[in-house]
Amino acid sequence: MARPDERRQSVAVNVGGIHVGGGHPIVVQSMTNTDTADVSGTVEQVARLHRAGSELVRITVDRDEAAAAVPHIREKLLARGVDVPLVGDFHYIGHTLLRTHPACAEALAKYRINPGNVGFRAKRDAQFSQLIELALRHGKPVRIGVNWGSLDQELLTRLMDENNLSDNPRSAAEVMREAIIQSALLSAQRAEEIGLGRDRIILSTKVSDVQNLIAVYRDLAARSDYALHLGLTEAGMGSKGIVASSAALGILLQQGIGDTIRISLTPEPDGDRTLEVKVAQELLQTMGFRQFVPVVAACPGCGRTTSSTFQVLAKEIEEHLSSSMPVWRDIYPGVENLSVAVMGCIVNGPGESKHADIGISLPGTGETPAAPVFIEGKKVATLRGSDVADQFKTMVAEYIEKRFG
Repeated sequence: MARPDERRQSVAVNVGGIHVGGGHPIVVQSMTNTDTADVSGTVEQVARLHRAGSELVRITVDRDEAAAAVPHIREKLLARGVDVPLVGDFHYIGHTLLRTHPACAEALAKYRINPGNVGFRAKRDAQFSQLIELALRHGKPVRIGVNWGSLDQELLTRLMDENNLSDNPRSAAEVMREAIIQSALLSAQRAEEIGLGRDRIILSTKVSDVQNLIAVYRDLAARSDYALHLGLTEAGMGSKGIVASSAALGILLQQGIGDTIRISLTPEPDGDRTLEVKVAQELLQTMGFRQFVPVVAACPGCGRTTSSTFQVLAKEIEEHLSSSMPVWRDIYPGVENLSVAVMGCIVNGPGESKHADIGISLPGTGETPAAPVFIEGKKVATLRGSDVADQFKTMVAEYIEKRFG
C-alpha cells in the first residue's frame, strides 16, 4: 500500500501557482455548472467552490460570449480576493476561441483539451496543433483529457480491426482501454513534438465504470510519468456518485497513482455544487494524504444513546469547525490537524475522548448525568447541567485559541 510519501513519481506542472505532480500534495479541483457568459453567476459559484477548498476551478468555454466573459470573471474574482486558477474547458472550436479571444487565453491558467473533440478526420491534427501552439504562445499548461464517451472513433476502429486479426484477441473492454490510453499518449507525444514540455502536460483518461477506470489508470501510470488527473466521469447523484468515485479513486490513490482529483457528482436540482469539493477533501483526508479540516469523531449511536444530545453536539461542532476554516487557516496555523471527539455513552466514550485532542463523553441512557472532558489524554473537567453542549463548545474555542492562536 502506498503511503503519502510513496506516490508514483510524476513530472510537476505549475498551474497558475498551484503545483500538480512531482510529489506535491494532491490537488482538489472542481467545475462550475453556470453559463460562463453569465459573469456574475459564474463569479459567485467560483468563489463558493474556492471557499469550500477547490484549488483549481474549471469553467466551460464553448462559444464567443463565454470566451469574452473569461477575463471579466478573472478580474472580478481578483477584486473579491479570490485568486484561484481558472481552467478553460474546450471542445470542437477551442482553437478558434483561443485565437480570436487572446484576453481569454491569457486569463486562463490551463487549457483542457479533449483529443476526441478537437476536430474530425483531416482537421483533427491541424486543430490540435493550433491549440498546443496557442498554449505555447501564452505560456499555459494543458490537460489532455480523454473520455470514453467521446473517444477518437478512427483510433478505436483501427485497434478493433487489428484485434480481430490477432491470434490472441483481447476482450472488447481491453481494446477500449488501450484506445483510451493510446489517445492520451499519442496526443501528449504530438504536443511535445510541437514544443510543449512534459512539465506543461497533464493527462486524464476518464470512464464511468469503476473497474475500467482502475484498470486504465494503472496501465497509463505504468507507461508514462506525466502528471495525472483522476476522476470517475458521470459518477452520478448522491450516495451512488460518492461511493463510486471514492471506491475508484481510493484504490488508485492507495497505489500511489494520481496528482489531482475531481469528484464528478450530479447535483440535486438547485443543489450545492460545493459537495464535490467536500467529498474530494474528505477522501484525501480520510486516507491520510492531506488534512483540510479538524476531524470530529462521533459514535454511531445505539440503544444506550436514546438521547440525541451527542448527535446534535457533534453536528454543531463539525459545522462550526468547517465554516470557520476559511478564516482560521490564517489566524490559527495548523488548526486543520485538530481532532475532536463527541461520544454518547460510557462504553467507548472516555477512551475515544482520550485519543482526541479534546473530547467529551456524554452520559448515555440511564447513566449518571455527568460528562467528562479530556484534553490531550487527560481529564480536565466534568460538565453537568442542561447547557453541557454550550460549555463544551466554549472549551473547544478556548483550546483552539490556546494551542493555535
